[in-house]
Amino acid sequence: MKKVAILVSGGGSNMVALCESMVGDHPARPVLVASNDPGAKGLDRAAAMGIKTGAVDHKPFKGDRAAFEAELVKLIDAESPDIVCLAGFMRVLTPGFVNRYAGRMLNIHPSLLPKYKGLNTHARALEAGDREAGCSVHIVTPELDDGPILGQARVAVAEGETPESLAAKVLTQEHRLYPAVLRRFAQGTPGMLVLD
Repeated sequence: MKKVAILVSGGGSNMVALCESMVGDHPARPVLVASNDPGAKGLDRAAAMGIKTGAVDHKPFKGDRAAFEAELVKLIDAESPDIVCLAGFMRVLTPGFVNRYAGRMLNIHPSLLPKYKGLNTHARALEAGDREAGCSVHIVTPELDDGPILGQARVAVAEGETPESLAAKVLTQEHRLYPAVLRRFAQGTPGMLVLD
């Protein structure tokens, strides 16, 4: 059984979708939900599901990413996870941290990568006049929102779509895609998953 640590910064809706999927014949189980914000609602939601939680507040480190990550690594490695999932973890990670979990850290991003890396993905898709948008799950590499893509889900962009309405549509797909990709990844199933 593979052990999964999940990192969140906010409400953790993708974390909840992942944890709810890891039951029955699923080849993985959540062993930790950690955050850079001790007040993150996602920690409360994980605790309510009976999952171990922890936090390393990034603020006292005053921008010293390496020092912050050193403490985060202690928290993560205490549970010896096989897979680390970023689920709305809003800290840019150093190459040292990424390389520590190379090939076994996943992230979900709200665009059809390689389009719109970084922030404000939905507004950028609408400004470009895209007819479809979506989300991608990829293996994390030191380059932001880069790395091999393991799965994508697409949504149609409607007339009069706003960044908020598009975000809501994409989030629904994120909650389908991330659990499906995690299951395949934990099973060692190669290839890219495409959901419509």
